[in-house]
Amino acid sequence: MDEKLLYKIHIMGRVQGVGFRWSAANEARNRNIKGYVKNLSDGSVYLEAEGSLIQLNIFVDWCKKGPAFGSVESVTIDTSPPVNYLDFRIIS
Repeated sequence: MDEKLLYKIHIMGRVQGVGFRWSAANEARNRNIKGYVKNLSDGSVYLEAEGSLIQLNIFVDWCKKGPAFGSVESVTIDTSPPVNYLDFRIIS
């Protein structure tokens, strides 16, 4: 079994009000990634995504593009020990 990793992902750009959280949650669930996504007060989006290295790298590639109406300027990733999320949630 692949080792589980946790990526803490910070996404800057036009990523609020464009369905980014919903699209990211859908993408994560389709890839069996656990964690959460939330909007930050500075207009960016923050995600914690837990899965295998392959799953997470494919998910990060999606995050760099985002949904059709968004515009991603930068993606920053920090790796942390997994916390064993049970599902993927959208946090208000």
